[in-house]
Amino acid sequence: MDVKDFSYDLPKELIAQDPLEDRSGSRLMVLDKHSGTIAHRIFSEIVEYLKPGDCLVLNNTKVIPARLYGVREDTGAKIELLLLQRKTGDVWETLVKPGKKAKPGVKIIFGDGLLTGEITEIAAEGNRLIRFSYEGVFEEILDALGQMPLPPYITHKLKDKNRYQTVYAKYDGSAAAPTAGLHFTPGLLEQIKEMGVEIAEITLHVGLGTFRPVKERDVLAHHMHSEFFQIDEMAAARINEARAKGGRIISVGTTSTRTLEAAAEDDGSLRAKSGWTDIFIYPGYRFKVIDGLITNFHLPESTLLMLVSALAGREQTLAAYEEAIRERYRFFSFGDAMFIHGR
Repeated sequence: MDVKDFSYDLPKELIAQDPLEDRSGSRLMVLDKHSGTIAHRIFSEIVEYLKPGDCLVLNNTKVIPARLYGVREDTGAKIELLLLQRKTGDVWETLVKPGKKAKPGVKIIFGDGLLTGEITEIAAEGNRLIRFSYEGVFEEILDALGQMPLPPYITHKLKDKNRYQTVYAKYDGSAAAPTAGLHFTPGLLEQIKEMGVEIAEITLHVGLGTFRPVKERDVLAHHMHSEFFQIDEMAAARINEARAKGGRIISVGTTSTRTLEAAAEDDGSLRAKSGWTDIFIYPGYRFKVIDGLITNFHLPESTLLMLVSALAGREQTLAAYEEAIRERYRFFSFGDAMFIHGR
């Protein structure tokens, strides 16, 4: 399977740089994966495509302000850090820029000494393990010093940190937002509940591995990074019950999809479970749990686009993307949404 099979040309001006004032005011492309028919709607109209008995699955992870700017203690040179994953206690796996001279023993000062870090080890793919030292509560210091880790294709400064956060975010741990959920408002979620649609919350802490480009020409040679997930008993019961009664399981985002598909038994049932997953979903994969997917428009040649293609078919997905470009949809993290359904 060639990575170029998932390529498309996107005009730069269609990359959304800022979130809309009204989260649910974004556009919504509705794709029937069986017939290929497409409808152009507003996201708040998603309620017209949901049915009583359906179960909407949300990823309630919370993005931490994971980007830190500091200086080297020895040279005073500026250095940028991205927190990827907490390993143990105050040791984090990080991405360091510039990284060539960032060797074990190098100390970094943040916020005039409010936080310091020492590189202890060079990890896989050149990432650095850093042990932090501070007085007080790490999360409070991070909130004061850190910035939201916006993707590199967003060049505008984010005015409100909460706009790169879903309204149902609960548990700190992500280096990137599960962006399909950014379209929901508290009012819209309440309306969906009142319709008789179940809502189940699961957790997957999103790492940069989800968004890393596929560097191998052969898609099958790509390896996903592991991410931590958790499904509690309540969520598993709601999803299982909805499936048993013939309701559809509609996943909000590729991260929710990967969690469900990684945790499911062969028959599609779920139980309370936590652990790590590096599941990679691409065309040919047989879905065990989900019937529908709410997602954003993803980068060319990305694993996210491959997951969408696994659900809707590669040619049909790329045709839908071409129509989105013709219709001037907004793409990527702060862009418009797509709902793929089939029954």
